Amino acid sequence: MDHPPKRRRVGTDEHSQDGTSPTSDLLPHSLTQPVSPPRRKARPQQIAPTIIIPDDEPAVSSSAVEEQATQRQVFKSPFQLTWIRDLPESANTDAVTLSDLLSDPLISELYEFNYLHDIDFLMAALDEDVRDSVRVHVVHGFWKKEDPSRSQMIKQAQRYKNVQLHCASMPGPWGTHHSKMLIVLRHDDTAQVVIHTANMIERDWTNMTQSLWRSPLLPLRQPAQTTNNIQDATLAIGSGERFKRDLLNYLKAYNRTRPVIPELVKDLEKYDFSAVKAAVIASVPGHHQIYNKADDTKWGWAALKDTLRHVSVQEGKSEIVVQISSIATLGSTDSWLRGSLFQSLKASKNKVKQEPQFKVVFPTPDEIRRSLDGYNSGASIHTKIQSTQQAKQLQYLKPMLHHWANDAEQGPAPEAGVEVHEAGRQRAAPHIKTYIRYGETSVDWALTTSANMSKQAWGSAVGNKTGEVWIASWEIGVLVWPSLFANNARMVGTFGQDTPNENETSTGAGAVVGLRIPYNVPLQAYGADEKPWVATASYFEPDDMGQRWVS
Repeated sequence: MDHPPKRRRVGTDEHSQDGTSPTSDLLPHSLTQPVSPPRRKARPQQIAPTIIIPDDEPAVSSSAVEEQATQRQVFKSPFQLTWIRDLPESANTDAVTLSDLLSDPLISELYEFNYLHDIDFLMAALDEDVRDSVRVHVVHGFWKKEDPSRSQMIKQAQRYKNVQLHCASMPGPWGTHHSKMLIVLRHDDTAQVVIHTANMIERDWTNMTQSLWRSPLLPLRQPAQTTNNIQDATLAIGSGERFKRDLLNYLKAYNRTRPVIPELVKDLEKYDFSAVKAAVIASVPGHHQIYNKADDTKWGWAALKDTLRHVSVQEGKSEIVVQISSIATLGSTDSWLRGSLFQSLKASKNKVKQEPQFKVVFPTPDEIRRSLDGYNSGASIHTKIQSTQQAKQLQYLKPMLHHWANDAEQGPAPEAGVEVHEAGRQRAAPHIKTYIRYGETSVDWALTTSANMSKQAWGSAVGNKTGEVWIASWEIGVLVWPSLFANNARMVGTFGQDTPNENETSTGAGAVVGLRIPYNVPLQAYGADEKPWVATASYFEPDDMGQRWVS
């Protein structure tokens, strides 16, 4: 039987930025409880009441803190998943749509940062009564006039008098404007920042797994407040003031060579970020000194390393799970991966004796084939294994590679007695990017970001120059850890909802912070013969729509 003709590539595909099996005793203790747990000890007669705090809860007054001192605080996950169209409502508990973010009629001005843009899709998410009056700014990186994506975007924008396009500076040919962020200004004198992982195209917001972080509604600074000195080196990492400083420095970078979005920087300076509990981890294209002054915002892996040096981690066994939608060409040896990215990810405030184990979550061809959109989902998921260098790269990555869906026939099954936690996103192909450190009993920290596993995103050394890195792409993400929310807090994975379950909130002391996990745990390692999905390869086994993928 003849193969079908080659399929024409869709112009909205995400741009490519071009192990040994684990044992259950290396998994976090909290994720390997037996299915039939031992009988719990009798609870004391008087239990502190639980108060559930939403992820966008504003800062509380000192009197409220005193009142809550005897209550167990439970914080909903600061990260949320996006709504999956073809899954039942029960699988979309606490999930978010684009309309949830943008349909408020109080929105007066919107800045949309992304790699791919469908302006018609973006505008449809706004409230229809104000759609023609909201000032919409689209920040993109298509600097080549002949780029078909640029032409299509300009054609769409011409249909809306209130849409303005802004092209970011791209100093190198290999980078992309890959950041994914919404900044909303409102008629009620509040603002909001949303940092997420989805391209602004319909496919990314329907059947692909994505994550987002959104700030509380940020009020204007009160007249009595002193002007924030955003260059103050004493701003605590993780504080709202530090978040504001680093975000504004990121936005100012757009205006280094020419004015791109100068008004946004001036507008955001007016708002109070004190309720934010997170740190910005961003990348700006160009040459950067990694040993710059303490009051400078760092970029790429240097920003990640500098921030994690202020975060305490647990003693004992731990694992850092890198879950991404693209693996670029990293080199024939693992020198960059371990010397730059992994070295940054394992940084911590306190020294621990045991090194973390690294795991990489990336889908196989079979997982893409069985996804809700079949092979079409794979158009935005990239790695390459064809060349000699790429084959060597696969060789050192293979012991770390783990499944997205965790139900493959070839990979090892969970050991008897190990509970499987269902995230409910097995069939929604991953465009999400998360980096999470799991300790023995809880989560130490978590990052959601636009940055994949690539030198372009995180930065690479410049020749033999000491302390200088080159970053090619614009990226932005948000890092959180438990102590940002309360003293002696612990962060636990949540599955199928944003709020920790009763078992997590009824045991132990201190506050509990949920973290929405997008994949099932325990993770399943690749089988001996399995390889990652490669969008430039051909796959002839039909998906559920009867389609084949022919490169």
